[in-house]
Amino acid sequence: MKTPMKSIIAFSVLSICLIAGYSFASAGNGKDALEADNVIFFGSPTSAISSSVAVPHSYNRLLFSGTVAPLLNKDGKTSYERYGNTEKQAIGILEKLKADLETKGLSLADVTYLRVYVAPDPNKGNAPDYQGWFDAYALFFNTKENPVKTARSTVGVQSLVSPDYLIEIEAEVAYKNNNSKANK
Repeated sequence: MKTPMKSIIAFSVLSICLIAGYSFASAGNGKDALEADNVIFFGSPTSAISSSVAVPHSYNRLLFSGTVAPLLNKDGKTSYERYGNTEKQAIGILEKLKADLETKGLSLADVTYLRVYVAPDPNKGNAPDYQGWFDAYALFFNTKENPVKTARSTVGVQSLVSPDYLIEIEAEVAYKNNNSKANK
């Protein structure tokens, strides 16, 4: 009886090692990918975000400061009326980012990293509304129109610069450097 149990354990361990090895490889740890001349996003195909992003030397970086939601209604009596809930604020921020990128000849497909700060929502028991943020993100990234899955950090914070703001987003963008000197 001990021999079949050893076989089952050995098979289980081998299976786990194979699965873990495949997961590690599919997470984009290939050195060859790091030598590519284009931006490479690494991670699980089932995740909404990338675990890492490799930006080659031939690319420039554009960094966006923390951006907050646009004012929706200056006469609103509540923060929701003035700026919206977390999801609405995040949509407004991402629309602002998209418009700003377009003026520079870029798009949301050039975004490589998002750093997101989510503040407590008084209408959600003073807890950050992470799901509101995730729902807004899903409208702009990892879609048919924009298949890019950015690397991302989402952090719950005590507050932002105004109690009306429920979310603030920083962005990092990479775009091809067409300067011939930079590509040598």
